Parts: sequence; C-alpha cells; structure tokens
Amino acid sequence: MSIYLNILGFHIPSYGLMITLGVILANVFALYPLKKYKLIFDDFLILEAYTLLGAFIGAKLLYLIISYREIDWSRFLEPRYFNYIMSSGFVFYGGLIGGLLCFLFAGKFHHINSKPYITHLIYLIPWIHGFGRIGCFLAGCCYGTPYDGPFAVQFPEGSLAPSDTTLFPVQLVEAICLLILAIVLAVLDLKKSYPHTIAVYFIVYGILRFLLEYVRYDAVRGHLLALSTSQWISLGFVVGTVCYLIRAAHKQKKDSKRSISGTFSVL
Repeated sequence: MSIYLNILGFHIPSYGLMITLGVILANVFALYPLKKYKLIFDDFLILEAYTLLGAFIGAKLLYLIISYREIDWSRFLEPRYFNYIMSSGFVFYGGLIGGLLCFLFAGKFHHINSKPYITHLIYLIPWIHGFGRIGCFLAGCCYGTPYDGPFAVQFPEGSLAPSDTTLFPVQLVEAICLLILAIVLAVLDLKKSYPHTIAVYFIVYGILRFLLEYVRYDAVRGHLLALSTSQWISLGFVVGTVCYLIRAAHKQKKDSKRSISGTFSVL
C-alpha cells in the first residue's frame, strides 16, 4: 500500500493508476453493448470525454465546498499549496453529478441521442468507481474507523491513513460491492433487457453509500444534522429515484387503461 507505485523506475500515483485501468477496461467492456444496440463508438467517446471532465470538476468542486474550513484560502494561489489542493481530495457524488450534467450537455451540444448510451452502459460507472476505491485503499485515503476484527488493515507510515492503529477496510468493501453491482447491472441489461438499470444503480448505491458512511473515519466528511454530506445526497438519490419509479408506474398503468378503453371503443 503506497500513495505512489514504483513501476519500471517511475513513481506513479496509485489512485490515478487504478482509475486509468478502470477506464481502459470499461472501454473494452463497452464494445459489446455498443455493437449489440447499434450505438456509434465515436459518439460514445465524445460522451465519455465530457463525462470524465465533468466528473473531475464536480468531484473537486464538492470537495472544496465541504472542506472550505480546513483550506487555508490565504495560501490558495501559492503554486505549491494550489498544486496540493488540486491534486488531492475528491468527492465521488460531486463527480457523479458533474459527470451526468456534462454527459447531458454533450448530447445536446453534439446532437447525440444520449439516452441509450447511459441506459445500456450505466454499469461502467460502478465499474470505474470500484477501481477508484481500490486506488483509495492503496493510497490510504477514504479510510475506515478503528477496528480490530476480521480483515482489519494497518496502513504503513507515509500513507494518507493513520498508521498507528488497525482500521476497517471500508475502501475494499465498497470496491467489492461496486464491482458486483456493475456485473449485476450488465446482466440485467444484456441478458434480461431490464429497462430501469439506471434506477437500480441510484437506489442500490445510494443505500450502500449511506451505510458505509457510518464506518468512514477520514476527517473531511461535511456534516449536517448528524448526517454526512454524502448521506444527504444518498437520501436525495434514493428518494428521488423511488418517486420517479412510482410516477412512471402510475403513468404506465394510466396509459394501459386508455389503450384498453380505446380498443373497446373501436369494437
């Protein structure tokens, strides 16, 4: 476990390496659904580029918002301090929201029908996120609470996590859950043609993240009324998605009744 991995004499950030590996594999796995649903690969690359850019900006922006009290703003424009702030500290939900907004913008701006891409490729988000959490574990960020039970981990000196006690491996737990979720979503879409994979992702990850926040121990969490920033956002995603599903089911039922009524009127 190290912030930097020594590969062929090069010191490569472990978090960045795992994110890059996740993105590369995601692009490989995207080839089959793109071909199956007759989606254009060039359009996919455009949407992906905007999404990754939006994810980076959103993740950093939310981090700056929730950690504004810990940042020495008088030093913000100092090159070394600015580089430190910009190269460390990201919040996933900021990245998710920023990425989705830029994804939608890219569809509008480049006249791409973006809906089938996100519907059939939503599983790529937890896949890349899972690799990111492995990167978190290697770097020692986003660490868990003090814990001495099974699978407890102790980080080495120089890690971002405390090295003087054993901790709950929350990064690995989340990584495993995310990779399983990615596989389940891919199966639901490719084998079962399930139409609500996006909703499944928002609800399952929202619940997972809400629970895992209770075993997170890193300082920059942001809290309001006993819940962390990510827990409030999780609640928003879960409640909003459930309301959407209820409304969609009600609309479908209403349309079905109209269709039946129209059939009888013709008869």
